[in-house]
Parts: sequence; structure tokens; C-alpha cells
Amino acid sequence: MTERMTEPMADSTADSTAEPAAGSAAGRPAEPPAQAADPLDTVLRPVRGGNGFEEAVERLLQVVRLGLVPAGGRLPPERELAGRLAISRVTLREALRVLHEQGLVESRRGRQGGTFVRPRPPGADGPPLDAAGRGAAGLDAAALDDVLRFREVLEVGAAGLCARARLTGADADLLRARLRATGDASIEDYRRADTLLHLAIAELSGSPSLARQYAAVRARVNQLLDGIPMLVRNIEHSQGQHAALVAAVLAADETRARQTMRQHLAGTASLLRGFLS
Repeated sequence: MTERMTEPMADSTADSTAEPAAGSAAGRPAEPPAQAADPLDTVLRPVRGGNGFEEAVERLLQVVRLGLVPAGGRLPPERELAGRLAISRVTLREALRVLHEQGLVESRRGRQGGTFVRPRPPGADGPPLDAAGRGAAGLDAAALDDVLRFREVLEVGAAGLCARARLTGADADLLRARLRATGDASIEDYRRADTLLHLAIAELSGSPSLARQYAAVRARVNQLLDGIPMLVRNIEHSQGQHAALVAAVLAADETRARQTMRQHLAGTASLLRGFLS
């Protein structure tokens, strides 16, 4: 699916004394003025295939929090939303359910029904800000982006180094055990198990400096993750990516390990930006 495009708006600053348009002078009817671009097009564009659910949540949160659909307004129909985001209606409904659970939207039945943006109480548009304009997590949007980019550099690099090292014996067994632990963990203990798996990859990269830097960044990321809800769909999705990542590392496929890690981190980044930005 391709993103819908609109014609640029006519220049309203043209000299009022200019000659009539050539088309009109030649007897052709004047073309109608171009329509203003739909602001929803900026956000509701096709998501990437690897993290459809997470990116759909991020885009829908942006629609609500940017006020692209005002309080009390109705979101586009499910068929249209799914088409614009290039996702299935099942995935769309799961993403909308997240907004329902956060009290951001509500459903109404009947001919005039649909999904409506709920009015937000005063002060409920986000976490309280400090004097510097930072949220409760202590980060503004630029600082959040910096943390996520630094994490990506460290973890993608670590995954590549692990694959290049051709892990065997106790090292390979450790990685498999950490993967099993994430699969066995309860929702309450999942974040800890997930952290241990990612730390193992950093530690097995062969670079103690990288592992130390990653531990510090992961502590910051976990603080941010504590500010957003645990989503069962996201956990299930992450588990599939974890299995693919470990398989790539143990197969010594450096390119696939790096690509899988980058895609995995992009899903978490989408949720953090959606909830915290």
C-alpha cells in the first residue's frame, strides 16, 4: 500500500494584479483550488512489517495526543484505519484495546457508533513536568531519543559481536538458558528475565566496556519501561524475536543477528515514544 498524497496548496501570496491564468485565457475552465492536506496522513501511514502492533499503538497514541482527532471526535472507521496503517483488523483492534485500557478512547454502538476520543481531565495529558519541561521520567523527547539510539548502537553491535564469536559450550548454554527463562517468566517477572537475556548478549560480546555501558543504559530503559503498561501482545511478539535473535547468534549469522536485534529494539522504542513523548 502506498501513502496517499495531496497536491500542494495554491500560493496565496501571488500579486493580485497578475494576468489571468493561462488556462482561463485560453478558454479552459480554471482548475479548482487544491485541498489542504489531511493532518492524519502525517501519522497514519503504513507501518513496517516487523513491529506492526507496536508501531500501530505509537501512531494511534500520536493521533490522540497531538489532537488530530479532537476530544469527543470519532476516529476513522476500522477498515480505513487498518488500510492506512497497512495492518490487519485483528492487529488494529488489539492496538485500539491499548488505548481503551488507558482511558483515551471509548466505543459506542449503533449507526452513529465507532471509536471516540475521550475528553481528558485537566492535567491528564501526560506526566507532570518539572521546571525544565521534562516529564516524570526526567527526559524530554530529545533526551528519550538519545537514550534509545545509544541503546540501539550498543545492542546491535553486541549481537553482531556475539555471532562473530561463534559461541559454543558454556557460553551457548548460558544464552539458551536465558532465553528459556524469558519464556517461563510470569508477567510480573518478565522484565527481569528480559534484562538478563539482553545483558548476557552484552557480556558475551567480548567487550567488557560495552557490557558496562549497556548495563547503565538498560537501567535507564527499565526506569522508562516502568512508566508504561505491560502488554501481553508485545511480550509474545518479543519472545518470537528473542528466539530468532538467539538462533541467529548461535548460527554465527552476524548480519541476521544485527538485523533481528535492530528490529526488536524498534518495537520497544515505538512503545516508549508513543507513551512517553
